[in-house]
Amino acid sequence: MPPLLVLPFPAIDPVIFEVGPFALRWYALAYIVGIVLAWRYMRILAQNERLWGNQKRPSPVDLDDFVLWGTLGIIIGGRLGYVFFYNPAYYLANPAEAIAIWSGGMSFHGGFAGTVIAMILFAWRRGLSIWTLFDLAACAAPIGLFFGRIANFINAELWGRPTDVPWAFVFPGAGPEPRHPSQLYEAALEGVVLFLVLRVLSHRFALLKRPGFLAGAFACGYGIGRSIVEFYRVPDAHIGYFGGFLTMGIVLSLPMILAGIIAMIWASRNKTGAAVS
Repeated sequence: MPPLLVLPFPAIDPVIFEVGPFALRWYALAYIVGIVLAWRYMRILAQNERLWGNQKRPSPVDLDDFVLWGTLGIIIGGRLGYVFFYNPAYYLANPAEAIAIWSGGMSFHGGFAGTVIAMILFAWRRGLSIWTLFDLAACAAPIGLFFGRIANFINAELWGRPTDVPWAFVFPGAGPEPRHPSQLYEAALEGVVLFLVLRVLSHRFALLKRPGFLAGAFACGYGIGRSIVEFYRVPDAHIGYFGGFLTMGIVLSLPMILAGIIAMIWASRNKTGAAVS
C-alpha cells in the first residue's frame, strides 16, 4: 500500500550561482562553512582554561596554521578513499578521472584517514600532543559532517531505501518510490547528536584533560551512527551488499568503532584527568 503522505522533494539547484566558467555549488559551500566553523570552534575550545587545567594544548596560531593541513587532508583523503574503496575498477580504467573532484565522489572514511595523517605530521612539526590535536578535531568534526550531509540531501544523492513512513521523499533520479531521507538521518546522528555528546564529555566531564578519550568517542560514535543509517540507505549499486546485509559503509565503520573503544579505555587509565565541578 502506498504511503498516505509523501513529502515533496525541495527542488533546489545544486549550483548556487555561476559567473562565466566559475560555479559555486552547495556541496562546495558546505565544505567551506563546515571547515571554517570547525576551525573557530577548535579555537574557542583551546582558549577555554576551565576545560584544560595544566594540560598543554595548541595555541590559536597553531590552529590557524593547521586549517590548511586539515583541509588538504579532508579533500585528498576523501577523494582517494572514494577512488580506492568505492570504485577502483572504474578509476583504474579512467585514471584521469581520479582527480576530477568537481564531478562528485568523496568518502568520509578516506577523509578521516587523510585528516589523521595531516594531524600527525602537523603535530610532529610543531611539537604538539598528537592526541590533544585529535581531541580538538573530534569535537569540531560533527559540524562539518552536518553541513556535508545537508548538501547530500540538496544534491538528491545517497538516498535511502523505499519506505512507507510519512516523512518519505521521492528523490529525483531514484525512481517513483518514496524513500528514507537517509542524508537527514546522518546529519542528525553524525552531526547534531554526536556534537552534543562530545560537548557534554568535553565541558561537563572535562575529558580534554584525558588526551585521546574524545577522539575515541568520536570514532566510536561516528561508526555506530553511520552503521545504523546504513540499514536505511541504499548502497552503491556497483558494490551492493557483503554477506547479504553488510554495506561498505558498515565494513569501514567497524574498525573505527573498535579503535574508538580502545582509545577511550586507554585514555581512561590516564590519571591526569579530573571532572569539572
